[in-house]
Amino acid sequence: QVPLVESGGGLVQAGGSLRLSCAAFERTATTSLMAWLRQAPGKEREFLAAFRWSTGESHVTDSVKGRFTISTDNTKNTLYLQMDSLQPEDTAVYYCAAGRDVQPGVPYTSRSRYEYWGQGTQVTVSS
Repeated sequence: QVPLVESGGGLVQAGGSLRLSCAAFERTATTSLMAWLRQAPGKEREFLAAFRWSTGESHVTDSVKGRFTISTDNTKNTLYLQMDSLQPEDTAVYYCAAGRDVQPGVPYTSRSRYEYWGQGTQVTVSS
């Protein structure tokens, strides 16, 4: 098991910002793709953003693009999610996940792509 340790969630007012962090114990073939997903009460887990260590490629889903930014610190094997202009509908448990760089037939936007998950961190945005 490769632990992913998340931090940075909390309570913020609408329009505010938060930065989430996800530290991977080690970078291996099974953690070469890392991502952020979230799950609001009563809803499916939703893909937000992903980063591929081997190429430096990143992708942010359209629904949060322009407000959320994914970045990394290579020296710390850490993935970040900068969230700006937060709205009440962003309230959810946010998860960091990791998986293999290549998995034929399974898109990186699918939760089934990821083998390892962080503990989840609650983000609550008040109106």
